[in-house]
Amino acid sequence: MNPNGLYLGKPGSGKSFAIKRGITNTFFVTNDDVIVCDPEGEYYKLAAALKGQVIKLSPTSEHHINPLDIAFDGVHDEELFAMKAHFVLSLCELILANKDGLEPEERTIIDSAVLKVYAAKKADPANTPMPILEDLWNAINSDPHPKAQRIATALQIYVTGSLKIFNNRTNIDINNRFVCFDVRELSVQLRTIGMLIVQDCVWTKVSANRDKTKSTHFYIDEFHLFLKDSQTAQYAIEFWKRFRKWGGIPTGITQNVTDLLHAKDIETIFENSDFVILLDQAQGDREILAKKLGLSQQQKRYITGAAAGEGLICYGGVIIPFIDRFPKDTQLYRIMTTKLEETSDVREKRQFATAS
Repeated sequence: MNPNGLYLGKPGSGKSFAIKRGITNTFFVTNDDVIVCDPEGEYYKLAAALKGQVIKLSPTSEHHINPLDIAFDGVHDEELFAMKAHFVLSLCELILANKDGLEPEERTIIDSAVLKVYAAKKADPANTPMPILEDLWNAINSDPHPKAQRIATALQIYVTGSLKIFNNRTNIDINNRFVCFDVRELSVQLRTIGMLIVQDCVWTKVSANRDKTKSTHFYIDEFHLFLKDSQTAQYAIEFWKRFRKWGGIPTGITQNVTDLLHAKDIETIFENSDFVILLDQAQGDREILAKKLGLSQQQKRYITGAAAGEGLICYGGVIIPFIDRFPKDTQLYRIMTTKLEETSDVREKRQFATAS
């Protein structure tokens, strides 16, 4: 029914390797685009081998992403603008950190500012630069409403203060077929905002590809990190509900099955995933998955104490066991492995020590 996917398994069960297998197959067999959100810096080697673009988001990085970018195409402009306005509201809600959400007056102030900063761009897309966060801040700051000052004050640290890494125009190639967002070095204050901006970048890429004969695959490692905050969780839910109609294929990778099921809204992600890879599972997660997927006692054995690269494939109602013995004497294996003892740096150090 849909291509949405999940890779679930304990640490060391082979999740990252399996995902890299999937990415590699997609890259070579199709002309589709691949985007990865990489919270642990695990995909550098694969990106380099496939001549992809790694985008490192950190306070010390020279890479910049403009969160206000829109891929206007002359056909879906109003729809794209509405999506961007929704994103800006989510971003401001996250920055204001109001557990009850934005007040109606605050939403109106922000929406008016969005309309103002994009007015020139919409009138003349070809010759008008894309607005940046500072333009939005200035528009809000000039609003005479008393609550506008509160919003502007909360935004200021992200515009002129120590957290201003997203107040720049995009300076890297996001049109590469393989784009990897490295968010490993973002601080606690910036990580959730960074992940929200990555999600919005993915929407922009999907929007640009929707009328082409290609899909956009979005792989989200450590998926549970996206589900911890309501704004990024809601974006993820939208991916699983709407991506297919836009030619998007989201895939989440996580060891935390309970995070997928702790709230009814998030549970829809599981229910809307027709492709699920189950690797070795902890006992509690195994029982939850057995109930949700209707696994038999025999099928449960394949995810009980399974070796790395062994488990079950659940696809469109069919459940089959698999064993992946990928040949280790290949360049591709050395690129994809995450086992510390098999990485080139560790091997070289051990060989040197032995020789000495």
